[in-house]
Amino acid sequence: MGPDTAGKVTAGHLRRDAYLYVRQSTIAQVIHNTESAARQYDLRGRAVALGWPPDRVIVIDTDQGRSGGGADREGFQRLVTEVGMRRAGIVLGLEVSRLARNNTDWQRLLEICAFTDTLICDEDGLYDPASFNDRLLLGLKGTISGAELHLIRARLRGGILNKARRGELTLGLPVGFVYDPAKHVVLDPDAQIRAAIARLFDTFAATGSARATVADFHRAGLLFPTRIRTGPSAGTVAWAPLTHTRVLLVLHNPRYAGIYTYGRHRARTHPETGAIDYAELPREQWTVFLPGAHPGYLSAEQYEANQATLLANAAGHGTDRTNGPAREGPALLQGITVCGRCGRRMTIRYHSRRGALSPDYICARIGIDTAVPACQIITGHPVDDAVTDLVLDALTPLALETSLAVAAELARRAGDAELLRQAAVTRADWHADQARRRYLAVDPDNRLVAQSLESDWNTALRAAADAREAADKARSADHTPISDADTARIRALAADIPALWANPDTPQRERKRLIRLLVTDVTLTRDGPAITVAVRMSGGATHVMTLTGWEHRRVPQAVVDLIDELMADHTLRQIVGILNDRGYRSATGGPFTMSMLCRIRDDRHLRSRWHRLRDRGLLTRDEIAKQLGVLPGTITNWMNAGLLATERYDGKNCHLYYPPGPNPPRPHRGKALADRPRPVSPPSPEGGAV
Repeated sequence: MGPDTAGKVTAGHLRRDAYLYVRQSTIAQVIHNTESAARQYDLRGRAVALGWPPDRVIVIDTDQGRSGGGADREGFQRLVTEVGMRRAGIVLGLEVSRLARNNTDWQRLLEICAFTDTLICDEDGLYDPASFNDRLLLGLKGTISGAELHLIRARLRGGILNKARRGELTLGLPVGFVYDPAKHVVLDPDAQIRAAIARLFDTFAATGSARATVADFHRAGLLFPTRIRTGPSAGTVAWAPLTHTRVLLVLHNPRYAGIYTYGRHRARTHPETGAIDYAELPREQWTVFLPGAHPGYLSAEQYEANQATLLANAAGHGTDRTNGPAREGPALLQGITVCGRCGRRMTIRYHSRRGALSPDYICARIGIDTAVPACQIITGHPVDDAVTDLVLDALTPLALETSLAVAAELARRAGDAELLRQAAVTRADWHADQARRRYLAVDPDNRLVAQSLESDWNTALRAAADAREAADKARSADHTPISDADTARIRALAADIPALWANPDTPQRERKRLIRLLVTDVTLTRDGPAITVAVRMSGGATHVMTLTGWEHRRVPQAVVDLIDELMADHTLRQIVGILNDRGYRSATGGPFTMSMLCRIRDDRHLRSRWHRLRDRGLLTRDEIAKQLGVLPGTITNWMNAGLLATERYDGKNCHLYYPPGPNPPRPHRGKALADRPRPVSPPSPEGGAV
């Protein structure tokens, strides 16, 4: 039996109220374990037996369904307040675990009860916390209660961990997975859900950016499924526009790679609010990691590659960032330039030059932090051009394969998007048909129900019409399929990657992605007028270039190659017109001029048109005059009269002459030049017809 109650209840105790604390740990216990609640409420009779009137026995039962180990028990806080205000003469509880399973709360209650001369009564007896023996017994009961809770949790957690290590613990599944009747994880049988998730992973693999994935879904007019977790519709799937947060949740979830995990997060209870905070743990601290536990939407290798891409993208936002996703803007090396002096990543600053944006690579972090000038500011165009020449040399052998793969991928993705849109239309039509059937099945005289079902039918019809309209709109905005003629044209163009690169219609973001396939980072160091460019390739190779003088503003190699090709049949003045008409721009962003082409020809050591024509066997005026035995002035007259075939080699009416054929012009007194026969075609250098 419990401790002796004689002499413990005094008149001072009876002048204060009696407080009965009732608590059960879970809502399930409140609903099903009714006997426990009845036993607790019956303690009111114990208080009456000790001398308290029934109307002064106050029941506190607002903590029903809350654990005794938590800190968010409003009823317990009220009880402690009443004891501390000396309003309670006795505190009653069925057992110590009902008052607290947290030993800290229990000891605090004992301290306050001893200080305010408040008794404690449970099913075993009556205790005076101010008495050493009673306080010792109550302390032991509190310790045993805490140990009991620990043992219960250890047993439960041991069973959970044992089942989780086998991959058999039933957990909430992300959208795209369901449990079959045997409790095995399988892919969702809904084809639209599977297609939407597969498109998300395909788009991220192609773009390398979560934001670009969201933009692709919005551009195609596609929705993404999400499983409702709470409320009356819990467990059902809803369709909504894709968000950046949703993309990251899907990409970071290893279940989509068929990996069973447990213990990815650690739960901590906030000491003040009692709220539970979840913190994600590093991979090495996960409790269970079982690859290949069930079917998935991608392989484990693809999942790891996605995590590496996300980590590299996230590195673009920290103070020690070294990379970043490809974005819009003319700066070709955005996100991968590193300062050669301090080692920090360089940022981009744009300014307008001749109506176009021109980039500068700037290292300003130290300047921002310490209010000193920027570490380095380097003009972007010359660096971009130098790295472009390097990358194009590496890209040329893979040009055809890359272009055909891109064309096939565009066609496939357009078809996948159309299938997803048609699935959404089919689903909306099904809901409309279901609403129609429910409306037709109701008794027409039951107008209250009929009106509600009619409203649901109209809503479903509007949703179906909206889905069909959205599909038509997205289809009209989608890329048209590539025809056979376009494919042949792509094959022809793909053989010349430099021309594709220099094409003004090529998006700058695509150029940046090509750069990132081969280049890991570019370290820039300025030393007076010279700029040292150290390029680290993806395979580990490095290339160091030093740009000085005019090389700071070098035109792309593709343009130089085009100039070299045109010089075989055109003068420099003609080439200037051709380049400007085709939309090419110089390194400064403006149109080409004669002086620029002369400088490019000399700096790149291109053979002049004069030398090219001489290599083909064309003669100077003096040489052909000597062959024909006439004066140079006569050669000029014959040329002006069209009797000799020539080629112009500059813009100043300077010509070289084809060697004369078998019937060259001869001096002929008394016969006008206009009446003499003209050459049908230019003779070849060997003397025959061309």
